Amino acid sequence: MKLALYQGPPIAGDIDAGFARIERQLAAAAMAGARMIVFPELFLPGYNRPDLHDSLSQPLGGDWCQRLAALARAAGCGLCIGWAERDGDTVYNAATAFGPDGETLGHYRKIQLYGPMEQASFAFGDAYTTFDFAEHRIALMVCYDVEFAHHVKALADRGVTLILVPTANPAGFEHVSTAIIPGHASSYALTIAYANFCGTEGGLAFGGHSVIVGPDATALATANTTETLMITDIAKPYDLALLSTQSADHREVSQ
Repeated sequence: MKLALYQGPPIAGDIDAGFARIERQLAAAAMAGARMIVFPELFLPGYNRPDLHDSLSQPLGGDWCQRLAALARAAGCGLCIGWAERDGDTVYNAATAFGPDGETLGHYRKIQLYGPMEQASFAFGDAYTTFDFAEHRIALMVCYDVEFAHHVKALADRGVTLILVPTANPAGFEHVSTAIIPGHASSYALTIAYANFCGTEGGLAFGGHSVIVGPDATALATANTTETLMITDIAKPYDLALLSTQSADHREVSQ
């Protein structure tokens, strides 16, 4: 299938401007034949905006979700996006995937909260999320989660062939895109789409370098440090199974 990934600057808490940008990028991705587009972590209302995480957070199924579902349905393109989710008195760093028909495919709460700001704003998630879409078993992760090999392995053991990762990776940590993501994709024979911000927010500079990496560690699409919409074809699951078998055979011969 064709997968799209959007890298752009934060919306600075301007929710209406954020939705307008989502609508434009969805339309462009759909026009290019993409089945799904991935946006960065906490795109709504912003990553380095702890002043907004509590006050603007929304419940699952609330206004933001309804608007996102309507945009995906209007474009005929699936959407995965990071946002601040409120559940009663608790706020989570969440990601949700909507199908081209607007239905909710999967919802995930970040497990590995990074640093004091995140841990002050959000509660820890505690469960994986997988769903089937366009011949793939897909999982959602958020930023720091994907840097832990045991999480990626656990998803691979559940038959996941594609991981969608909204992220907010700062400048200076480009090795995540260039080394960790390719390494995990190759080790566990799956595809990883890693959607980062570029620009700055609240004094924090983001590193850009969003990437879609295939199961052979090859970068299928990459961005630099500017606003970018990437669209690429990704492998079908049976291709991944073949690659996994070949890799296992190679290891046996090598040993």
